[in-house]
Amino acid sequence: MTWKKVVASVLAATLAFALAGCGSDKKEDKAAGDGDKVHLTVFAAASMTETMNQIAAQYQKEHPDVEISFNFDSSGTLKTQIQNGADCDLFISAAQKQMNQLDASKDAKANPDKLDFVKSGSRIDLLENKVVLVTPEGNPKGVQNFNDMAAKLKDGSIRLVMGNSDVPVGQYTQKILKFYNLDEQAIAQAGHITYGSNVKEVTTQVREGSADCGVIYATDAFSAKLKPVDEATKDMCGQVIYPAAVMKNSKHPQEAQDFLNYLKGQEAMKIFQGVGFSPVG
Repeated sequence: MTWKKVVASVLAATLAFALAGCGSDKKEDKAAGDGDKVHLTVFAAASMTETMNQIAAQYQKEHPDVEISFNFDSSGTLKTQIQNGADCDLFISAAQKQMNQLDASKDAKANPDKLDFVKSGSRIDLLENKVVLVTPEGNPKGVQNFNDMAAKLKDGSIRLVMGNSDVPVGQYTQKILKFYNLDEQAIAQAGHITYGSNVKEVTTQVREGSADCGVIYATDAFSAKLKPVDEATKDMCGQVIYPAAVMKNSKHPQEAQDFLNYLKGQEAMKIFQGVGFSPVG
């Protein structure tokens, strides 16, 4: 073999090895890419904390390529965070009001700022909850029901804890106070109403005995092992509907929609119903 042929053979072998190496690198890169997880960020009303964590754990077992993280707070706080640019793939509110304020399909009365954050066609009414009256263990002031609560607030013999006016549980409570023709501001100024920034804070104040009674959701009463003394009727505060929607700016709209579809399914609904939620009728 001539010197030129030897050099040519060496170069050919080197090139072949290099090309094989490149092919190997591509395969490894693809394999590494296949292992990447889709990260979903879900903003959900504080009253959903326990159920959503349980459902997400099950979902991630069935979908190992998806990782879900939550931001639980009052729906009003979550709406503001979304409006201010927070990353959110899926939003579940404890009332229609906060979702309407982000939905471009709603009129100026419901969406005065003309915000456009809800992905068209994704919004659904996911769940219904109930508003209930709870008391600390032993019910020291003997609050029997909403009628009794109203009478005792009028004579100043009890202290009620309720949600702030910018959170759904507080808005539902305000409707109940109006139903009984009670002056919330006057009663609060007299020291007979205190407030919580979300339903979890209201629940904690009742459980710790900081108030004589509180208005929360049936699901939170269940989680806190508080036995309701009464349940608000539709006439008192309307229906408690939890709307859900994929956000228009989601980085993973299909995966967010898939998870929302799962939340509507039998497996997830069984967990929701176990703590007091019900499908929207």
